[in-house]
Amino acid sequence: MSTTSPVASPTVLRGVPVVPGVQYAPVIRAGRLPDIQAPAGDLDEADRPAEAGRFAAAATAVADRLRARAAHATGAASEVLAATATLAQDRAWLGAAEKRIAAGTPAVRAVAEAVDQFVELFTQLGGLMAERVIDLRDIRDRVIAELSGLPEPGVPLPDVPSILCAEDLAPADTAGLDPQLVVGIATTLGGPTSHTAIIARQLGIPCVVAVTGLDAVAAGVMALLDGTAGTLTADPDASQAAEAVAAAQRDALAARQWAGPGATADGHAVAILANVQDGAAARAARETPAEGIGLFRTELCFLNRDSEPTVEEQAAIYGEVLEAFQLGKVVVRTLDAGSDKPLKFAGHPEEANPALGVRGIRIAQANPGLLDRQLEAVAAAAGTTTTAPWVMAPMIATADEAKSFAAQSRSYGLTPGVMIEVPAAALLADKLLEHVDFLSIGTNDLAQYTMAADRMSADLAGLTDPWQPAVLTLVALTARAGARAGKPVGVCGEAAADPLLAAVLVGLGVTSLSMAPAAIPAVGARLARVTLEQCRGAAEAVLGTGSAAEAREAALAHL
Repeated sequence: MSTTSPVASPTVLRGVPVVPGVQYAPVIRAGRLPDIQAPAGDLDEADRPAEAGRFAAAATAVADRLRARAAHATGAASEVLAATATLAQDRAWLGAAEKRIAAGTPAVRAVAEAVDQFVELFTQLGGLMAERVIDLRDIRDRVIAELSGLPEPGVPLPDVPSILCAEDLAPADTAGLDPQLVVGIATTLGGPTSHTAIIARQLGIPCVVAVTGLDAVAAGVMALLDGTAGTLTADPDASQAAEAVAAAQRDALAARQWAGPGATADGHAVAILANVQDGAAARAARETPAEGIGLFRTELCFLNRDSEPTVEEQAAIYGEVLEAFQLGKVVVRTLDAGSDKPLKFAGHPEEANPALGVRGIRIAQANPGLLDRQLEAVAAAAGTTTTAPWVMAPMIATADEAKSFAAQSRSYGLTPGVMIEVPAAALLADKLLEHVDFLSIGTNDLAQYTMAADRMSADLAGLTDPWQPAVLTLVALTARAGARAGKPVGVCGEAAADPLLAAVLVGLGVTSLSMAPAAIPAVGARLARVTLEQCRGAAEAVLGTGSAAEAREAALAHL
């Protein structure tokens, strides 16, 4: 419960919009671990082995609960829970805590000191390593609560639909939210592609991040959250708030009634696809108007493993997704690990800047058999269904990389494409298309690398906004290259889930949009209300702007 005083009435706070929608509800705040004082002094030597065992049991219990939640979740929620469970049993920080306990430090204090050590290290490294700081602190609090016999800290279960306000949310907390009770999210930290934003989008919860002044909004205050405009209004006029919610509900009803297929009002076809990570998510996506899968993330079966899964194990996992869309398009992204998603069996080197290190296709270059076995498994899965999957490689930066991947994929009878996440790839899209059959733009990483800004940084959230004209200029270059080559160019980053931006992307020449299944109806319904000429006019106007805010305004004026 917040101890701050309520803000004056009414107060409009501004942040970065990441999931559209409008909600009016009371504020709740994430619970925090109470201050726990570790026993003073050191442990007697005879007590240290038992204390070490108590710590090991607590860390294992936390990791096991996270894995269990990952097993019952789907999509991005499952991925972040699995990654957090892996971090909970990471030997580096566990070893640091065990060393302290062996020297006589009580377990609670040893956990706090060990995590502080790695928080400082990760913060200094910056980039994707700094993203893990909130995960580490979350694990620290869960382990300390387990050691102290207290309930795990996290998001309270509200009695009525509420808007959750927090400094930031640990992935484990965000992944467990009930969208019927937590109807809106606002955070002080985070960016448009943070874990909180991605999972909120998957759950369909309106969300605004990087909100200035949010700490002053106390629990219990009535608030109007506008995930489209990027605002949170504390203690607004109740009747005006109700009108705003009613208007948003009318839009939502229109979206729910949209049944596909994707097209503009004048009949220009745009494939509306889903991002998934496992068979369960694919089956859920099949219940939407999705025409296929535009991004199948294959990392799940590789994380939390000490050894590489066999071809047969992989084929069984891939087969579940292919079976869900036997008459539709399925695009499989090959292993996108490394950086913040390390593989225990791939021999990752220690890197000063992992975001610019060995990740994506670069792992396959260092472990050539890894990609061969994955492609073999995709081909084997295809052989048991009527689906002819496309495959695409992440983090491609050169035409030679595209040529090599294309040849390797075609040797297994698969249709090859590559991800456009690196500015170099966008600038050389014509050259890449000499070798591959399609391109798919990952706007999350493209924004990060184009703007030289950590996509998880709240301070830089405005820079990593996919509405940045520099990012959209690279999207336009890529789409034009696809048109010249007569080959499709899709967007599978989070930008595709923004209904307004989706129309701009179509105007830039993008041929397909892939997104979290929850976002599909709103995007499809928005495209159905505008013509291709309107989309092209909005795209041209956006490319003439100088900031993300100006780009949004220009798009609204045309659409």
